[in-house]
Amino acid sequence: MDLIAHLLDLETRLHQWQIRADEQALRQLLAEDFFELGVSGAVWTREAVIEALRGEAFSPREVSDFRVTRLADGVALATYRVHRHATPQRPAAASLRSSIWCHRDGRWQMQFHQGTPLPG
Repeated sequence: MDLIAHLLDLETRLHQWQIRADEQALRQLLAEDFFELGVSGAVWTREAVIEALRGEAFSPREVSDFRVTRLADGVALATYRVHRHATPQRPAAASLRSSIWCHRDGRWQMQFHQGTPLPG
């Protein structure tokens, strides 16, 4: 599998309910020193993300315009758009997303993530 397809697979796993609800799966995908700049402006650590997703009101998401830029050997930037579908708990929303993935110990893990809301 090429790098673009592999990172797309890893990114889209993080948008699936069964992965978001699985602490062990999240620990495999998110690096120990992971942090996120969320669409709300909040800064999230790995542990805070895992805890928040435990009680999440899940909304289905669609990924589009996925691109990968190699930053260095074993480091890649993924950028894409996400459309979150409306649910009774949350309105629909769109955002731009970027993630830095690092290849460590034989696997790719997300080191950093940022979401930027798009006007609705």
